[in-house]
Order: sequence, then C-alpha cells, then structure tokens
Amino acid sequence: MADRITLQVARYRPDRDDEPVPQSYEVPLRKEWTVLDGLNYIKDDLDGTVSYRWSCRMGICGSCGMTVNGEPQLSCATFLTDYAPGPVRVEPLRNFPVIRDLVVEISDFMQKLTAVEPWLIREEHRPPEDGEYLQTPSEMDDYSKYSMCINCMLCYSACPVYALEPEFLGPAAIALAQRYNLDSRDEGAADRRDVLSSPEGVWSCTLVGECSTACPKGVDPAGAIQRYKLTAATQSLRDLLMPWRAR
Repeated sequence: MADRITLQVARYRPDRDDEPVPQSYEVPLRKEWTVLDGLNYIKDDLDGTVSYRWSCRMGICGSCGMTVNGEPQLSCATFLTDYAPGPVRVEPLRNFPVIRDLVVEISDFMQKLTAVEPWLIREEHRPPEDGEYLQTPSEMDDYSKYSMCINCMLCYSACPVYALEPEFLGPAAIALAQRYNLDSRDEGAADRRDVLSSPEGVWSCTLVGECSTACPKGVDPAGAIQRYKLTAATQSLRDLLMPWRAR
C-alpha cells in the first residue's frame, strides 16, 4: 500500500470563484487516519486557507459532515484506508448553500429544527422537591433510538425530497419531534401536530429511505416519518368521526 493518498478538496472562495473547483493535496496514508485527519494535515502543513467545520473528532458533535466520494459522511469516522489507493473526493454536504470550501449554510436546518419544538413540553411543571418524572425501561425504549440524532444533517444531504423541495421539514427534524412525542414525560404532541402534519411535513416524504441509510447513528428517520404518518392519519380520522374531540 502506498504511504500517501490524494485528497481532491472542493474549494470555493466567493471572492474569487464562481463555483467550487477541486484542488488536490497529497496526505499521509495511515491506518488510523480519517478524512478529517487528512484535512487537518492539509490545514496545518500544506494550505492554511482550506475551510471546514469540526469539533469533537469522536462522532458526537455532528459538525464535520461532508460528501466523501459522493456519499454524505462524518469525516471524523471515515477512514482514508477504505478509499485507497484514492483519490478521495471531499466536497461540502449537498442540498445546502456553500459559504466557503466545505462550510455550508445551516440556517434553514436550524429554523426547521426549532419549528418542531424539540424539547420537553409540560402543561404544568411540578416543583423539584416532588421528585423526578420516572420512566420504565419500555417507556424509554419507545424514543431512545430517535434521541441519538446528533444534528449532523447527513440525512438532509441524502434526501432527494429536500433537494427538490427545500420547504420540506426534513428527516432529522421529524425524527427529533418523534423523540419527544414518544417520551412519556412530554405533553407537547398537540403543539407539534400542525407543523408535522402540514404539506411540508411528513406528507412530503416519498419513503426513499436514503436518510436512514446515511444516518451514522442508526436513528432511522424514515421509520420515524412513517410512524408519524400513521399517527396523523389516525388523528385526522378521529377528528372527522368525533369532531367534538378535535382541538
């Protein structure tokens, strides 16, 4: 195996480039090195102008998502040896505006995330001295898978619906809404219903399933979306048959 590998990094400098252009760099090919390690080598030793996001290097923060050889990946968990002998194409996440090089604009995602109110909602909060809101293991199992989302946005980059319809609420936001809807301590499902059941919510999803394939944490956003479709349809039918119970 060669001791070096080529990284073809998408460069976009808005003050000089009309569109991203690839730039090649030779980096050491080491067994333990990830794509992020290669980028850090470029940044530290070859070209300090290369821009990208990263933080924890442990697959937890979700900030180092990039497109590696055409697939959305966490660059801190994607090993260079898996792409030997190379070259390795490193591009920004798809479906997001590019700010510079591998850095994308995430304001749209953050707005969608806020829209589903991904936090515990209670009609009344009891005082701390009354103790915790206890759960059984089975109650925790209902939502624990969806709680693993790290907001890396790989699912948005992989989603063909979001690519064509940017108004789509998107996989991660819906999965996180389900994380709280299914939490026995939460009382906010009705508050989230309008945004989740809107035309831009779960009904925009065509169940391609690429979001779940791309997820590095096994969250299964596609499953969360289909589960809420059933919930929304059941609720709509109940409102039709028993309008006095509708909100």
